[in-house]
Amino acid sequence: MSRNLPKPFFGTPPLNYNVTYMDNIVRSFALYIDQMQNPGEGRNSTQVFTDLPTNDSGLENGSVFVVDGVLRIPVLNQPYLQGLSSTCEVGKVTVT
Repeated sequence: MSRNLPKPFFGTPPLNYNVTYMDNIVRSFALYIDQMQNPGEGRNSTQVFTDLPTNDSGLENGSVFVVDGVLRIPVLNQPYLQGLSSTCEVGKVTVT
């Protein structure tokens, strides 16, 4: 995680139970959880994607998948069909 966020402070615990210390620990953990759940802004100079999925099945909104070398981002209610194929038969011809 390198998002230029201030890291929560976890001080040295006192020898005996201290309400203020426990309040600070709980506050620090709450801050840490909030930072982990909030993706925040991103700015990268280099990015490497490995083992990307080839369709949007099961991906959350904003994830990345690749199709024929093109990166795609799934959008809610607009599924990307992995492939289409069909066969049909119009009739039979007999030649004698």
